[in-house]
Amino acid sequence: MKRKHHDLHVWQEAMALTKDIYRVTAKFPREEVYALTNQMRRAAVSVPSNIAEGVARSSTRELLQFLSIARGSLSELETQVILAQELGYLNDKQPLLARIERSFGLLGGLINSVEKKVRH
Repeated sequence: MKRKHHDLHVWQEAMALTKDIYRVTAKFPREEVYALTNQMRRAAVSVPSNIAEGVARSSTRELLQFLSIARGSLSELETQVILAQELGYLNDKQPLLARIERSFGLLGGLINSVEKKVRH
């Protein structure tokens, strides 16, 4: 069964980011399983999940609220990626940060588009 959010490029990009985070955190030290690994995975999963939930809601106001939560999760994840490199768990944070930046841009574009429709 295909849902509306499956067609959104921002959701697809967020899903790819989430898979990247899972791959990278699988190599983190064992003692981080319940700490940074878990936090990063939860933040990453939150992004496509909130996009999907927002699209499934019945009002534009709710959609914007869930898109805003997704954007907050992206900011959280960005911070955690930087911390992971500073702790020596990541060799190169740039590919993840680039994907986060793409997701930010796509999400911002969707938010602007929805807000523009509300104003008109």
